[in-house]
Amino acid sequence: MSNVTFHPLLIFVLSFAALWLTAWVGAWLRKKEREQEADFRDDFGVILAATLTLLALIIGFSFSMATTRYDQRKNYEEQEANAIGTEYLRADLLSPVDAAKVRSLLRSYLDQRILFFAIHDEEELRQISARTVQLQAELWAAIKPAAVEQPTPVVALVIAGMNDVLNSQGYTQAAFWNRIPTAAWGLMMAIAICCNLLFGYSLRSKARAKLLVVLPIVISIAFMFVADIDTPRHGIVRVSPQNLTSLAESLRAQ
Repeated sequence: MSNVTFHPLLIFVLSFAALWLTAWVGAWLRKKEREQEADFRDDFGVILAATLTLLALIIGFSFSMATTRYDQRKNYEEQEANAIGTEYLRADLLSPVDAAKVRSLLRSYLDQRILFFAIHDEEELRQISARTVQLQAELWAAIKPAAVEQPTPVVALVIAGMNDVLNSQGYTQAAFWNRIPTAAWGLMMAIAICCNLLFGYSLRSKARAKLLVVLPIVISIAFMFVADIDTPRHGIVRVSPQNLTSLAESLRAQ
C-alpha cells in the first residue's frame, strides 16, 4: 500500500478533516465551561501562542528539509547529464569498434534515464530500473576488454568516466528515496491537533463556526505544500530532466 505522504492532495483532505474536527471539539468543550477569569484567559493565550509558534517552527524546518531534497534531486540530474556527456566524448579514446558500441549503449542508457524522471507509473518504473541495470552491465562489459588489454592512463580516463556514469545513477536514486520521515509527519500532525484544539477552545465569538475553518485550512495547505515538494513523482512540483533531454537532443543532432 502506498504511503499517504506520497499524495499531497490526500494529505490536504485528511489533515483538514482531522484539524477541523479537532477545532470543533475544542469549541464544544468551551461551551461546557463557564466564563473564565481574565487571568485564566491571559495564561491560556500564552499557551496557545507558544503552541502555534512551535508548530510554525516545525513546519518551517520540514519545508527546509523538503526544499533541500528537491535541490539535491535537481543537482544529481545535472550531474548525470554531465557524466554521460563526458563519457560519450571520452569514448573517442577507445578503438573505433569499441567507441561505436559504447556510444550506442550510452544513447540507450540516456533514454532510460530521461524516462526515469518522466514516468510515474510504478510498473513502468520497475521495467525502467531493470533495463537500466542491464545497460549498466553492458556498458561496463564494453570497456572492460580495453582496460585489461591496454591498462594505460588514457584508458583509465574512460574507466573513471564510466564510474561517474554508474555512480551518478545511484546518487539520483538515493535522492528520490530520501524523503521526510513518516515520524516527522506524525509529530507535526500531533502538534497541529493540539493547536486546533486550543484554538477552538479559545473562541468566544458568535461567528465561531466561520472562524473554526481558518486555522485548519491554513495548516492543511502548508502540509500539502511541504508534501508536494517532498514527493518526487506525485506532486505538482517535480524535477524535470531538462539537462538530460538537452544532452539527448545534442547527441541526436550529431
